[in-house]
Amino acid sequence: MNRAGTSWGRWPRYEHRVIQLQDRFTALPDTAPVLPFGNGRSYGDVCLNEGGTLLATRSLDRFASFDPANGIVECESGVLLKEVIDRFLPLGWFPAVTPGTSLVTIGGAIANDVHGKNHHRTGSFGNHVLEFTLQRSDGRLLRCSPHENADWFSATIGGLGLTGLIGSVKLQLRRVPGPWLRGDSQRFPALADFFTLSAASDQNYEYTVAWIDCSASGKQLGRGVFMRANHLPIALAETNQRKLLMPFTPPFSLANRFTLKPFNALYYHRPAAAQDDAIWHYSSFFCPLDGILEWNRLYGPRGFFQYQCVVPASAAPSALQDMLSRIVRSGRGSLLVVLKNFGDIASPGMMSFPRPGATLALDFPNRGAKTLQLLESLDEITRSVGGAVYPAKDARMSAASFRQYFPSWQDFSAFVDPRFSSSFWRRVTGNAT
Repeated sequence: MNRAGTSWGRWPRYEHRVIQLQDRFTALPDTAPVLPFGNGRSYGDVCLNEGGTLLATRSLDRFASFDPANGIVECESGVLLKEVIDRFLPLGWFPAVTPGTSLVTIGGAIANDVHGKNHHRTGSFGNHVLEFTLQRSDGRLLRCSPHENADWFSATIGGLGLTGLIGSVKLQLRRVPGPWLRGDSQRFPALADFFTLSAASDQNYEYTVAWIDCSASGKQLGRGVFMRANHLPIALAETNQRKLLMPFTPPFSLANRFTLKPFNALYYHRPAAAQDDAIWHYSSFFCPLDGILEWNRLYGPRGFFQYQCVVPASAAPSALQDMLSRIVRSGRGSLLVVLKNFGDIASPGMMSFPRPGATLALDFPNRGAKTLQLLESLDEITRSVGGAVYPAKDARMSAASFRQYFPSWQDFSAFVDPRFSSSFWRRVTGNAT
């Protein structure tokens, strides 16, 4: 069937043919170009395939096996991370890496090599994938692991869904006492304090992250709220986690120049920003926006851009200060700004985004050319210090930028299935097929 499709950023909007996959053992359709599509939680066009076919994988949602002694689960690629958590957390097992949403499919988590708030301890999602099957359009079914078809394993982790269709996955989980975390939350008055807090926290805390007030300027530039936590070593009773709903798309973005500064000020000064002994449920700590269904609607009918970059640690203080200064001067700030550090654990993925340094993520309402100009100016800084932008969050980076950020892209191209493509891949490589 044909339908209009968007990613989570709700821009761009393309027409696609959609084929619902019901069985991972069925041959791939004889058409091109095709692209696997999980739950659509990528923000830009990495999960879109304008004029082509999307292979919808959510029906590939079966669990094949579980080793309760070692925490190894085998499941199909369309299973949501939340479904893994719901099934195995009551048994004392939890994903080693949890990104900012639990509503991503396992296949999507691999294709984008997602990361969490504990990269300095555990690396990226791909570091905990034991093996998977990869179906190619020529009919081959490859079993891929660090020891078997290792080159395909490396190309597929962070490979943007382009190397073939991931069928089943073996994933290593980690033991936890329950769904709770304990830590603290504290305000910091300027960007430099983030780096001090982060350096002091990494040794004793598994999870660290900061929210940044990107409307603050002057001596308060980069002020924010720093949170750090570990798994609570004792089990507490589970509670119902209430969900809210953004019930409609407003005619304009609710994130605008009238709401930006008041929201940021209120969020910075709220009582919960300063807690000495906080206990959080995993869902509110790792995936707070999962508690607001359809929250992407608040940006209005034109959608929004997310910008996530990583810059080397040595350049991070000055580069991020420059970025935040440009955002403040533009008057186009973000409500949702996340800053954290990546550690030195290398991903197994050839095209993975995480690398040592500081990573900053921001959302901007789509206001056309002026927003694009701001994002390109942020790219200028990222390029100048040898950083990179995350493809899973991108809808506009230039081909030249992509090739600098991912110098292995030509080597990776040899692993791209000739019948697989995406709007992102064609945009950044100039490949017409």
